[in-house]
Amino acid sequence: MSMEETTIRVNKYLANLGLCSRREVKEYLKKQKLTVNGTLVKEAGMRINPYKDVIKLNDKRLKPPQLMYYLINKPKGVISTTADEFGRKNVTSLIPTSERIYPVGRLDKDTSGLLLLTNDGELTNLLIHPKYHVDKVYSLSIEGKVEKEQLRALRRGVLLHDGITYPAEVKIVKENNTRSLLEMTIHEGRNRQIRRMCETVGVKLLDLRRIRFGPIDLNNLKEGKYRELTGKEIDLLRKAAIKPDLNASQ
Repeated sequence: MSMEETTIRVNKYLANLGLCSRREVKEYLKKQKLTVNGTLVKEAGMRINPYKDVIKLNDKRLKPPQLMYYLINKPKGVISTTADEFGRKNVTSLIPTSERIYPVGRLDKDTSGLLLLTNDGELTNLLIHPKYHVDKVYSLSIEGKVEKEQLRALRRGVLLHDGITYPAEVKIVKENNTRSLLEMTIHEGRNRQIRRMCETVGVKLLDLRRIRFGPIDLNNLKEGKYRELTGKEIDLLRKAAIKPDLNASQ
């Protein structure tokens, strides 16, 4: 879907611009005059196209947001949110931009590696919605060797408290009696999913790092560093999510 075809609800649009929060939009519209193509906006859920519609706030035209796309190698200890009530460092603080950007999905505090950040809500929805089959590849350092039955369980799906996982692709990269390296590919994005899968099947996880998301990988990007995605990479991400996984929940 191109930028020109993208629509967004008024509440999200105003929140993305930093004018108010989504919850405050109703009160905001009572005090401010927002028009779309000359029509006064009264409903926060109205859908607009920031790239085609003429949107004015108090008779001053609002510019469409500049779409930004970043790749970051998230260090451990950094949280994947835009704000934190405890004052912990978050991923958006590592990228100096005036645009409001958001993580595409999350990595938990103790997981490092590849994280995408953008203000393109349409692309974000395509990449994280469960009906789309986008690979996420992780490197797992585990204690000792993985047993054959543990591998079979991970590959066929693990029953967690929020349902059985989709089958994972798992391969052994290195192994010895004290520490082994696995590579796991999943297509979901449940909270702490891989950690819970390992715990359930009895695999002791020592370190977890995401190394690829769809067609994008870390390559030589150092931990804590970031870069902008290229136009080709953005197109590849859209294509990666273009075909829904018909076996996934709708």
